[in-house]
Amino acid sequence: MSQPTQTGPAAPAPAPSAAGTTREARAPRRPRVGAARRAGSRALHVLLLPVVLIGVYAYAGATSSSYYTPTPDLIASAFVELWFSERLFTDVLPSLARLLTGFTLAALIGVSLGVLLGMSSLVRATLEPVLEFLRAIPPPVLVPLMILLAGIDDSMKILVIVSGCVWPILLNTVEGVRAVDPVLADTARCYGIGGTTRLRVLILRSASPQIMAGLRLALALAIILMVISEMFASSSGLGFAIVQFQRSFAIPEMWAGMVLLGLIGFALSALFELAESRVLYWYRGLRAAHRGE
Repeated sequence: MSQPTQTGPAAPAPAPSAAGTTREARAPRRPRVGAARRAGSRALHVLLLPVVLIGVYAYAGATSSSYYTPTPDLIASAFVELWFSERLFTDVLPSLARLLTGFTLAALIGVSLGVLLGMSSLVRATLEPVLEFLRAIPPPVLVPLMILLAGIDDSMKILVIVSGCVWPILLNTVEGVRAVDPVLADTARCYGIGGTTRLRVLILRSASPQIMAGLRLALALAIILMVISEMFASSSGLGFAIVQFQRSFAIPEMWAGMVLLGLIGFALSALFELAESRVLYWYRGLRAAHRGE
């Protein structure tokens, strides 16, 4: 004979214990804890090698009597004394203004000309020999000519930066435009998408990964050319200051200038990476989807 089944109302769920309530209250904090751990791990990876290198340099400086390798505390003292003073306004900010102006002009010229060359094979065949000839000339060689043509003011220094930074942007833009998916191009043509909409939605968007790669290369070149341009016929700027320190045997100050250049390069690279992640968020998502992540 079978046992009767229970048909009454279901028993109420047991009240959560105090420990369970505490665990549930802490559960939403786990993503924050994970993000904090990832940020800490990333910071450790970023800072570990610089700390090791500073330690090696400090040990080498302590065991050496060379005047040209001052100890880190002397360099740090000179750094604070130099760059937290009026030199911030007379040397650092003018250099950054030239760098950003030259980089921006190079980006505008390189992307505009690169889109034109990438979209027209006839224009590319006509201009390519001349562009290859100009690209082969090292920008520092142009400094004497630019001094004669533009003088010794800021325009000469900006021209030097533009002359070197425009090439990686131009070449990457040309290749990016030429690599636009033909299926997407035909689809846009079938839907009647043309003019600035086609340029903005299809061409620039498809070429943006390679354009950003060219901009990253150009940013590193811009720092180098900024220093080189300020070493010739200049009265201000980081390049001028470092040369003056070297000629007057102010060795800790010279090292402090080089450290500042490294920090500027690191900060600009971090800012560019942040901007790149915003611009290419769709591209990174697409690559992650292709990898099955």
